[in-house]
Amino acid sequence: MSANGPPPNRTLEDQLAEITQEVDLRGEAAERKRHADQQAREAKQQRWEAATQEAHSAYAHDYRVKHLAEQANTWRQAKRLSEYAAAVRDHATSLAPEQEITEIEEWLTFADAHLQHLTESASTPKLPTPPKASGDDLKPFLGSWRPYGPHSR
Repeated sequence: MSANGPPPNRTLEDQLAEITQEVDLRGEAAERKRHADQQAREAKQQRWEAATQEAHSAYAHDYRVKHLAEQANTWRQAKRLSEYAAAVRDHATSLAPEQEITEIEEWLTFADAHLQHLTESASTPKLPTPPKASGDDLKPFLGSWRPYGPHSR
């Protein structure tokens, strides 16, 4: 008998049963692997979605903090300009009647209008709604995740 042939004491039926059993076992193992791979993909997707949701929250928070700083700067600017305009107004009233103050009055009219705008924006703060975040906007908040999906490269 050749080296590749069946051992003499095993029947063809026994060998076929063994082959069938091996095929079944390999099929079950492949199915378990497919199932485990699918579960791993789903878990990864869920982790990415959670990270993306957290990134959106962090992006909104960061946007609002920056807006708050801008509001505070606007308020400080309005306060400084108001003090400056008051000093110019005091100086204009101290000028002798023969001096020309038309330009100063025009400047003060402009300054008052600008201050009115600054004061309105600084005195009515509101929580801003961040713009829709792009993938690039989210990158700083995603850690090792990519913004376009858990499997993106």
